[in-house]
Amino acid sequence: MIPLTDVSLQVLSTNQALDQALDSDIDSEPASWQRIVNESIRDISALLNALALPDQSHYSNFPILVPTPYLARIERGNLNDPLLKQVMSSAKELDDIPGYVEEPLQESTFAKTTGLIQKYHGRVLLIVTGSCAINCRYCFRRHFPYQKFQPTSQDWQRIIDELISDTSINEVILSGGDPLMMSDKRLKWIIQQLETVPHIDTVRIHSRLPVVIPQRITKTLIETLVESRLKAVLVTHINHPQELDEAVSNAMLALQRADVLLLNQSVLLKDINNDAEVLSTLSRKLFKANILPYYLHALDPVAGAAHFDVPDKEAEAIMSILRASLPGYLVPKLVREVPGQPSKSPL
Repeated sequence: MIPLTDVSLQVLSTNQALDQALDSDIDSEPASWQRIVNESIRDISALLNALALPDQSHYSNFPILVPTPYLARIERGNLNDPLLKQVMSSAKELDDIPGYVEEPLQESTFAKTTGLIQKYHGRVLLIVTGSCAINCRYCFRRHFPYQKFQPTSQDWQRIIDELISDTSINEVILSGGDPLMMSDKRLKWIIQQLETVPHIDTVRIHSRLPVVIPQRITKTLIETLVESRLKAVLVTHINHPQELDEAVSNAMLALQRADVLLLNQSVLLKDINNDAEVLSTLSRKLFKANILPYYLHALDPVAGAAHFDVPDKEAEAIMSILRASLPGYLVPKLVREVPGQPSKSPL
């Protein structure tokens, strides 16, 4: 591992010391995006009140979390708003549906060491945080045991040793939670560690933050990606054209100018985007924002999300319309993730 250049990071011997040092830039003067996270709505009554909707109680073991920039894109007074449906709890989450389980992708079985998961050849997932800026109700990791997977300082040498030992790995995917929930300092430190592995040439970041809180795309973050020898790829998670506004587009433009490859993956969700016209509009708005459509995922069968499922035949019919109405580079690949398969499975 490379030496830590910041004086405050030298001679760190405990997990707590490392965590405190790497996050020291958020202790006294939080960045604007961190303040937005702290001020997010965390209660269904507060969410409904902010949107001038009648109060209703929904119990769920998966908390409400909605930041204000995302809230501002939800239509007031509309219980059927496609963005609201992604973040508002539902009594249907309590339904016990056969086949819908807490760990639908069986990721625990693919762990190489703490924090490091390999499901496909040539690339690995690095679980760097369990935190998110928004709680999407269909999230396949809504029951994920992050406490078992999130690496501490003591795990980092094992992670780097594991990466060095396998020369077939050339890409590391930062995942979570949401990797951009980390401070810029912590993210830079992680990228510096990956740079010490000669055969790694790409770092991919899967994040919802640039969409729900565009202020997260800071100058420091961009500088970190520009200065790294690793090719940076950002995969956004945008499901509906209403999620794209001017602030998101400006953030994407800044990343595109920094030579970051921008891709998008969506989840096909009942009563939210299971419509060819909606998805066509999404692809065109993504392209205008310098993002290429990448994947359209069939819903992972996670417990609490069955009410979002779209049947395969309906999904295939939607894709037929998209292929006929869009240029090929704007048509996402319709896929399902099947545990143990060597790649995503096309539908």
